[in-house]
Amino acid sequence: MAKIETERLWLRRWRDGDLGPYARICADPEVMRYLGGPRSREDCKQQLARFAAHWERWGCGLWAAEEKASGALVGRIGLMHHDEWHEGEGEREVEVGWLLARSQWGRGLATEGALASLGHGFDALGLARVISIVRPDNAASRRVMEKCGLTLRGASRFRGIDVVWYAIDGRPGRPGWRAVRSARRLHPDRARWGASGALHPQSAPAGLNPHPRARVRRSAPGTEC
Repeated sequence: MAKIETERLWLRRWRDGDLGPYARICADPEVMRYLGGPRSREDCKQQLARFAAHWERWGCGLWAAEEKASGALVGRIGLMHHDEWHEGEGEREVEVGWLLARSQWGRGLATEGALASLGHGFDALGLARVISIVRPDNAASRRVMEKCGLTLRGASRFRGIDVVWYAIDGRPGRPGWRAVRSARRLHPDRARWGASGALHPQSAPAGLNPHPRARVRRSAPGTEC
């Protein structure tokens, strides 16, 4: 399991004290506009139990996103396996996703956390591909997907809703994550994750000014996702 530090976030496993702040985030109609509407505290409790079960089954999952500066829980970001997704190559598709409190919108945190999640998925877990599923009118999330290098692959129906889906490849010989990592000058083991993709100081070429704080901290990586 990995605990990842980005420029402004800790992506960590969920704790008992997270239910209250998470439920408040999910009670906001604007936050949940594209995700089926506001959720009750009991709904959120059950959801956190499903997140824990996902980690146990797949070795990856959605992290609690904690703002480093304040220590506040600001949302969820990470990777999800979808048994019921059958588009594209179909087998064992993993999605990168995020949900942030409305007070955190417009700061680039979704992009920052999604890049870190993709790096963990490709560089630590060895995933072949990661997808992301979104309602067509969710322009903000579609922009995040594009900033992270995912490209539009098609339209579909998912859980009774019309969606479009994006994907990014991690396999050798295919454009995708390696191109994103190269463009952002990210080292697969020592990358500092931020919206700008700054490098770890020890691997930064002369002339670059890497961010002095953000880094990835990994314990033993998950087995699969």
